[in-house]
Amino acid sequence: MDTYIVIFTDLDGTLLSYDNYSFEEALDALDLIKEKRIPLVLCSSKTRGEIELYRERLENRDPFVSENGGGIFIPVGYFKKSPDVGVRHDNGYRVIIIGKRYSELRDGLRRLREMGFRVKGFGDMTVEEIVSLTGLSPEEARLSKERDFDEPFIVEDGADEERLRDAVLSLGLNFTVGRYYHLMGESDKGKAVRILTELYRKEFGDIRTIAIGDSPNDIPMLEAVDIPVVVQKPGGVYDSRIVVPDIVRADGIGPDGWRKVIMELVGNFQGK
Repeated sequence: MDTYIVIFTDLDGTLLSYDNYSFEEALDALDLIKEKRIPLVLCSSKTRGEIELYRERLENRDPFVSENGGGIFIPVGYFKKSPDVGVRHDNGYRVIIIGKRYSELRDGLRRLREMGFRVKGFGDMTVEEIVSLTGLSPEEARLSKERDFDEPFIVEDGADEERLRDAVLSLGLNFTVGRYYHLMGESDKGKAVRILTELYRKEFGDIRTIAIGDSPNDIPMLEAVDIPVVVQKPGGVYDSRIVVPDIVRADGIGPDGWRKVIMELVGNFQGK
């Protein structure tokens, strides 16, 4: 295999364990990627601050995508042919903004409540409430509230999802589902992946893209790559809502499946 490989991955429930946010089960595959110098682009519903924590733990220096595709963060100097249009500089990154302003999403959540939906966003919760809901550490829970492009929320009375979707669309907004509901604008992971893929292609020529996810909010990302992969949920099942042509079903839950499929897909790649 002589093409350049780029891997895009979701975090929660995919590279990170659903129960404790650990990537220990994937360490062999992560070491292989580093050895072969394959870019690993973290593409998550998490905020910039949360992803930066995991980039540090993973010793990752590649671009990343925050808040379900709302923002693309490219380390300055990473691409020689980095775009100038639509890019701002922010503390060592060139940032491409796709998502809506967070204030607009908070207003949308307020309007949903006026329509009778009992919705509660991360912006309505204390750090302690988010810790209790998510199992995040207090530090990560605090970072999860520092949002720019996406508002995670819960529905306290279990409203019909189709009725909720119609209401969100009537406000000119969108929502997706990961571990929680997410209110957002026109951004999604797929749009961000396509932008980064084009940048990698301009830099390196022929590339082969892989994406790994576990939930419906990963579908646009999975549809945007050459090799889409889904890992199992707890209980050893795949999310039935993920229907993507030619998808690879990893034989394992979260990071265990992630490790197995990466070892299989890139094990014979020589690296560049």
